[in-house]
Amino acid sequence: MNRPSVPHFRELCARWLARLRTVTAMAGAKARGMIGAAWHGLRHPTRRGLMLAMAAVPALLLAYVLALIPFTPRVSDIRKARVDRPALVVSADGKLLAEFKPVNREWVPLNQISPYVVQALIATEDHRFYEHHGIDPERLASAAFHTFSGTRQGGSTITQQLARNLYPDEVGRAPTLTRKLKEAITALKIEYVYSKGEILETYLNTVPFLYNAYGVEMAARTYFGKPAAQLDILESATLVGMLKANSAYNPVLNPARALERRNTVLAQMVKFGKLKPDEYASLKGQPTHVDFEPQSEAVGAAPHFAAQLRRWLITWADRNGYNIYSDGLVVRTTIDSRLQAMATQAVAWQTNQLQWIAKDAWNERTGCWPGNDLFQSFIRQTAEYRAARDAGLTDPAAVKKLAMDGSFVDALCRSKTQIQAGFIALDPRNGDIKAWVGSRDFHDEPFDHVQQARRQPGSTFKAFVYGAAFADGAQPSDTIVDRNVTIALKGNAVWRPTDAEPPTGRPMTLRDALAYSRNRVTAQLMQREGPAKVADLARKMGVRESPLDAVPSLALGTSPVTLKEMVSAYCTIANHGAYVEPRMVTRIEDRDGNVLADFPAAQPERALPPGAALKLIDAMRDVVTRGTGSEIRTRFGIRADVAGKTGTTQDNTDSWFILMHPQLVAGAWVGFDDARVTLRNDYWGEGAHSALPMVGAFYDMALRARVIDAHAQLAPRSNPPAASHPRAHHRFLFWRF
Repeated sequence: MNRPSVPHFRELCARWLARLRTVTAMAGAKARGMIGAAWHGLRHPTRRGLMLAMAAVPALLLAYVLALIPFTPRVSDIRKARVDRPALVVSADGKLLAEFKPVNREWVPLNQISPYVVQALIATEDHRFYEHHGIDPERLASAAFHTFSGTRQGGSTITQQLARNLYPDEVGRAPTLTRKLKEAITALKIEYVYSKGEILETYLNTVPFLYNAYGVEMAARTYFGKPAAQLDILESATLVGMLKANSAYNPVLNPARALERRNTVLAQMVKFGKLKPDEYASLKGQPTHVDFEPQSEAVGAAPHFAAQLRRWLITWADRNGYNIYSDGLVVRTTIDSRLQAMATQAVAWQTNQLQWIAKDAWNERTGCWPGNDLFQSFIRQTAEYRAARDAGLTDPAAVKKLAMDGSFVDALCRSKTQIQAGFIALDPRNGDIKAWVGSRDFHDEPFDHVQQARRQPGSTFKAFVYGAAFADGAQPSDTIVDRNVTIALKGNAVWRPTDAEPPTGRPMTLRDALAYSRNRVTAQLMQREGPAKVADLARKMGVRESPLDAVPSLALGTSPVTLKEMVSAYCTIANHGAYVEPRMVTRIEDRDGNVLADFPAAQPERALPPGAALKLIDAMRDVVTRGTGSEIRTRFGIRADVAGKTGTTQDNTDSWFILMHPQLVAGAWVGFDDARVTLRNDYWGEGAHSALPMVGAFYDMALRARVIDAHAQLAPRSNPPAASHPRAHHRFLFWRF
């Protein structure tokens, strides 16, 4: 193919440019002609043009409305919205654990709401309610007139307000034409689906009243201490008056404005024939007697478990086309209500004991006083300190000012020195979660110390070191010399693990080293096995979410993990080396009992060879028979075949204990939310004296109630168990009563 010469190429380009200019000029002339004709038409309209223009406006508006319909709630969704059927969470033994409500509300039928409420509502908010079909053209025109004249006035009917309340995301509250059209479309759909009585009932059960009170029933209890059916005319008018602005007309915060608004509502009732003038004259001067008490939402027997389950269930429901708030789902869980109650009791009993010790350790003379550097750092973390600095005070002046405020110091000290705990129990055979206590009190501390908190596990992590060794052929009778060791780390650093007892210089069996939790021997064993191998084993056994640093000190539990992960991993030991993923739910049913989904136990995954697991179980029996966990036998008198491990981190920051039974593995963590706070007591700070009693009390109750079999065996024994302490029964009486 011959390429054109440069002159020829330039000539072609010139021709194309000329053509382009010609086409552009013609297009410009045509466009100017069209614009000119349009402008002439606007300046000199014809009758036909005017009629077409007038017809185009509603046509365009109608087209826009039709285009918005798919972006408004569906009729099927609106039908569901009036049905308050929250998902029910049920324990394995058939007890109700929780109801998943979207808000703190108790739905009541219209005939259980005072007629004064309905009369006040219609007279004040929508006096032509029974005459329109969702939109009141007369009121809309009035609102438009006032708005154009400079006085803004609402034109929404009760049905339109309901549309906003039910669908805040789809409809919204922005003052735009699109939002108002979507509100009107939704209101028409509501009127198509519901009767007038159903609209009133739905509105009065969904409207918010502050203080986490939704619906007139909760509002009546919150502000007047009575059910909605018993509200008198003054109380009814007060609540209806709040609908205009909850905060402004709150009878608790603004009693004078609330009284004025209440009387406005009464006047509206007179205007529309719901109240006689002489009755109004008598009522308007009377005070409204408020009996204020916020209504807390029932948390149920296993609130932290329920909170975790709600997150999971929302995802499942969205994926499968269900609504957890209106479809009446019944969720069958693995929780045993008896074991849950025992766990709750054990946690409450032990944390109450420990709180007295914490109170003594952190009083005004020892811990919570301005001279304590740590307490000064607590002060600097408060909003009051930031406010003082914003006001111009220097750091020392702000700290000194707040330290002189006794009530501030007491409140700060209490908040920082509250003992916290986590407790979980699982069935090692199938991974079923049987009990879950995430904190001392869900209302005071909703943070979950079972699954959300990551803390250093201390010596409970040693089980993985010894498990790795047994998997490599080591025997519990093998020995390592108990001596001081220095382990080289990266960057010329060294690690020197220590124990409370001085080194003996003599060989110590792995069985004894685990029973007495010897750090020096465990560190040497870690050197033999290697941190990477131990970390990998821990992940296989159940520590699957928390990152683990493969360093020598990992042997002593320096990488933070969750209690749920650790107890799950101990279940792997009790299950002879087979990991089973923890399970919360067994099945989901609809409200008629039809099974929607089954959730069988996960398939076991081999994590530790069975022989190694049996050796580890046998060695860990000695922990509770004669080692650091011996109070299980001596104090709580537990004779069943159990094995476990204590754990205490540096400075007694975290205390752990996990105990294994063939049918139940349970573990507890004790500490403070701020890791810098400790019990400041070497005895009570140990896992054997802070976390162990929770687990011991729990197992004692479970065995006495025969929820678990006292004769079940973890594994064949290689040595007989030590005899129980003769005074164990008396000590049980001491802690129990």
